[in-house]
Amino acid sequence: MSPEKNTTKTLRAGVVGWPIAQSLSPTMHSYWISEHGLDAEYVPLGVAPEEFSTLIKSLPEKGYVGVNVTIPHKQAAHRLCSTLDVDARAAGAVNVLIFENDKIHGRNTDVLGFCAALEDALGADAARTGPVVVLGAGGAARAVILALARSGAAEIRVLNRTRTRAEELTEELAQELGGAEFKIFEWGDWQNALAGAGLLVNTTSLGMVGKDTLDISLESLPQKACVVDIVYNPIETGLLAEAKARGHRTMDGLGMLMHQAVPAFEAWFGATPAVTAELRRALEQELNG
Repeated sequence: MSPEKNTTKTLRAGVVGWPIAQSLSPTMHSYWISEHGLDAEYVPLGVAPEEFSTLIKSLPEKGYVGVNVTIPHKQAAHRLCSTLDVDARAAGAVNVLIFENDKIHGRNTDVLGFCAALEDALGADAARTGPVVVLGAGGAARAVILALARSGAAEIRVLNRTRTRAEELTEELAQELGGAEFKIFEWGDWQNALAGAGLLVNTTSLGMVGKDTLDISLESLPQKACVVDIVYNPIETGLLAEAKARGHRTMDGLGMLMHQAVPAFEAWFGATPAVTAELRRALEQELNG
């Protein structure tokens, strides 16, 4: 989508990704805009990786106050910023851009969003019940790993289809993790990676609408372990369906989506929105067509 020039005083924000049709962010932010009675709009902006930088640099003159950044652009966004908040620097990934004073300011609200969602859905001790297994090594994985470390995880096991990316991630985040210990397992070594785990988190796009399925065996995952998938379209991914069938407590991706959006909305529009059951129902209704 090529954004048009904004000739009104309407505040304009959006979400940038590739693809972008599956994003619920426009529904969520439009809900809050209406709830607060703001003269504002929030739109989806699909852009391929090779055109990402050009698009972002063109947005301020078109009246955009900022954008969310989603798959696959979070690390590319990090490289464009004049300033970064603490979590963006630590994660090496940005999911919120703020255009102000001719500069691009980057934030990572995924860390805070995952912490809040995990506590809401599974309790404050969810990351401390045993080793945590994280699938993926992209921008979302970086934020989730930081959140898990802050939530008290003592051991974090990382699996990624490309092992070198997992190794790079662990090296880059090692100083940010406090006392948490990193271990890397080969993708597909489910038996050893899941043995004794207290929490499993999928941060990849596998299982998302339009993506490949996540082919995983939960056979060695302890019954007490919880399972999280940050994918939210569909709400119940194949991973969550299998986990529920085995009796595991689960958390879908809507909680993280809602909680990470609060500080972004506040920064762009100057109003603090609330994460409510009514909002969740509106998002579920959108997903269910």
